[in-house]
Amino acid sequence: MKQALCRFIYYKVLGWKARVSIPDFDKCIFCAAPHTTNWDLFVGKLFISAIGRESGFMMKKEWFFFPLGILFRWMGGIPVHRDKHTSLVDQIICQAKDSKKFHLAITPEGTRSPNPNWKKGFYYIALGAGIPIVLVGIDYEKKCICAEKYLYASGDIDKDMREIKLYFKPFKGKHPERFDLGEY
Repeated sequence: MKQALCRFIYYKVLGWKARVSIPDFDKCIFCAAPHTTNWDLFVGKLFISAIGRESGFMMKKEWFFFPLGILFRWMGGIPVHRDKHTSLVDQIICQAKDSKKFHLAITPEGTRSPNPNWKKGFYYIALGAGIPIVLVGIDYEKKCICAEKYLYASGDIDKDMREIKLYFKPFKGKHPERFDLGEY
């Protein structure tokens, strides 16, 4: 029922398309980019449900105020305290290892503003848990979300981040001027 409703909204009402050729992993990190608008969350959640998969997501704690906090937690949101140094990456690695199924979406830019210095927590989670990173490109120009590449973190973060950033190069966010691949 949920999948049918999400499919209807995603494909018919909003007119988006999906290109998915990656396996349905029991555990993975969805690395989603470009992230240039708050609408990415809702389009992304519709996409993931429309293709019959589930995923939690990370979002700055400031968005978890009443009543939005209830909604975001229900949707699978995990509040991130960006001003504190916590062991969140280690906690998520343990959660991934201890779970039969684990799917978490993370935007590597960590903001909707241009940020050439991508956050690397998603990479270290995947490396520590030994799970794949599924690259999910959001293209507002083509109204299509693509999940056609995945990789396992090799430990050579420079090489892997170059490959990840090159994958996202052709995608156009809702506000393309807010997407910055930085050095790659």
